[in-house]
Amino acid sequence: MWLLDYKANTYSPAGEDGIIEKILKVLPKNDKWCVEFGAWDGVYLSNTRNLIVNKKYSAVLIEGSESKFKDLQRNYSQNPKVVTINRFVGFTKKDNLDQILKKTPIPTDFDFLCIDIDGNDHHVWKAMVKYKPKVVCIEFNSTVPTEVRFIQPADSSVNQGASLLSLIELGKKKGYELVSVLPINAFFIKSKYFPLFKIKDNRPEVLRTNVDNTYLFTGYDGKVFLSGPKKLHWH
Repeated sequence: MWLLDYKANTYSPAGEDGIIEKILKVLPKNDKWCVEFGAWDGVYLSNTRNLIVNKKYSAVLIEGSESKFKDLQRNYSQNPKVVTINRFVGFTKKDNLDQILKKTPIPTDFDFLCIDIDGNDHHVWKAMVKYKPKVVCIEFNSTVPTEVRFIQPADSSVNQGASLLSLIELGKKKGYELVSVLPINAFFIKSKYFPLFKIKDNRPEVLRTNVDNTYLFTGYDGKVFLSGPKKLHWH
């Protein structure tokens, strides 16, 4: 199965909505719960909004910014199935996702988790032990070559992220397999469900089709060359 064939956007930015729908259809059972952080206003470029509005999912939406959280509350004030939380998710025993979710009615093996915080994504997922979502969508630093291991320091003031390879290795340790890769998001499912997707080769160099790397090399005379994009992402 080539999940990129199912890309579609209702609210998502790069085809996530369609891929999420297809993955959930393949799974044998859905409990119709999802989690997203930072959720922003719960609408703009959301990877859970489609599930909430069109698939009648219950949700826990977490946003650290006070101003955006007000928008998030406003957008879901009439939906009793959505729990909104104003918190920054961390990776310590006091602020990790396990601690936040235990105060909600969500089951431990809920359907879908979206991690998108532009930095400590790897550390936050690693710190999540009690809750084991069936599907995880997590942002990776797309400027890092596919074959490179990279994890930023566990520091909330740093915004460097983690490489796809490092997230794959973490996923395997946690019992997950890679099933699809978009330009900045990777999809993982619990290993026990992986055979259902009939993916013959899930190596990152196969599943990652949108590679936009910059390479640095030297000539024999020592002159330094750059190949690829020369503009910094987000600038």
